[in-house]
Parts: sequence; structure tokens; C-alpha cells
Amino acid sequence: MRLRIEVATAATELAWGKVLAPGRSLVYDLLAREAPDLGKRFHAQGAGPYGMVPLGHGAPMFPQAKRRRGAYAVGGRGWVELGSPLFEVVTVLAQGVKQRELLDWGGAAFRVLNIVAVEAPSFESGRGRFRTNTPVVMKGTGRDESGQRTTRQAWLLPTDQEFPVFFQRNLRRKAETLGLDPEVSLTEISWVGPKRSFSVGQGSKPGAPIEVELTGPPETLQAIWSWGLGQANAAGFGWVAA
Repeated sequence: MRLRIEVATAATELAWGKVLAPGRSLVYDLLAREAPDLGKRFHAQGAGPYGMVPLGHGAPMFPQAKRRRGAYAVGGRGWVELGSPLFEVVTVLAQGVKQRELLDWGGAAFRVLNIVAVEAPSFESGRGRFRTNTPVVMKGTGRDESGQRTTRQAWLLPTDQEFPVFFQRNLRRKAETLGLDPEVSLTEISWVGPKRSFSVGQGSKPGAPIEVELTGPPETLQAIWSWGLGQANAAGFGWVAA
């Protein structure tokens, strides 16, 4: 499940470093005010056996904003989406947003107009196509074909040989974190967008938006849709377009 926060702003652009980074701070601030124990637990240790954090968010979307070279265009009416596969977390986030008239997104003031709950698709067939509008990031082993480690910052792109293996592992770990059926599989990568790097803390994370076909139990696919694809979803990566 996700929240679509409808907003309006007089700002015209965001620096690229401010496109995703404010979302994580916003989510944790909402949790700190409404459910401090939950926020502390997610921040300190995550959830489940792998310490994953079942939170996600997307980049601000302003469809009518005039595009500007070298900056991320905003302006007029748009929306920001937050999400989690856990209903209780989404409820807490909604309670927090309802108490705010403005969101500070990297120095740009977004006036809150409305909040809409968006349910995940049913995925009744056990099959779904997921297309992200933020880059998917994934780490591999950092080893070459001979098995020698060549880097410790082993960020993978969807075209890299290791990517499907680690992506598949991430899907199953998410299901296990939530206590859901982990028999979910990547069957196809049908599209890869341009490579982008975003700074969301120390250093930057490179990746690319993708479109994939997944098969699995409907409830597991719904949870993944609400959470995001790949790693660092709480930082805004791998957000699935609604």
C-alpha cells in the first residue's frame, strides 16, 4: 500500500542531489513523531532476519513542470508517494502527513493539498510487470570472472551478468522478511533506462530504472509493489510507477 500526497509548489526546480534524499528524512521524521519505537527499530536494525527496512518512496512528480537542463523540474501541482508493505506503517505515515500543511523537500516548500491511499494491484494471475521511475540499485560480489575481488563498491547495472542473481535473492529476502511465500521469480528484464547516480548520504549510488516481469504468489507481488525493487528503497531507489 502507498500514500499519494498531492502537493503544489511555487518552486521551479530541485538540484539533482535533492531529488531523492529528502524522502528518507521525511519518512523517519513522521515515524519519530507518530511511532518513535518503530522508527528507532527500523533505523537501528531494520526488520526480519536480514535487517531490511520495509519502507519506500518515490521522487516528486510534477507532470506539467517545464523541463530544465541540469536540474529536476518541479512546479504547479504534483505528488509525492510514500509506501510500505505493512499496513500499520502506512497508517502511521498518513497520520503524520495529515498534521502538516507543508513538506520541506530539499528547501522547496510543497503545500499539502490531499492524501490518497493507493492499493496495490491484485496480481491474481500470479504474474506482474513492474516498471520503476527511480533507479534500481543492487550490489554484487565485486569479483571478476576469475573470482578476484576488483572493487568493494560493487554496484551492478541491470545489464551486468550478476544482476539477475542478486535481484532474485533480494526479492526472496523481502518476502521472508514479511513472512510471505518466497517463491517469487524474475522472469524477464524487458527494459533498462539510462544510468543515473543519486547522493542520499555518504557517496552516491548508481543504478538505472527498469521494467521487469515477476511471477509469484499475489500477496508477495503486492508487497514488492508497495516496497520497491532492489536495495535502498527507503532512500527512494527502485520505486515502482503506479
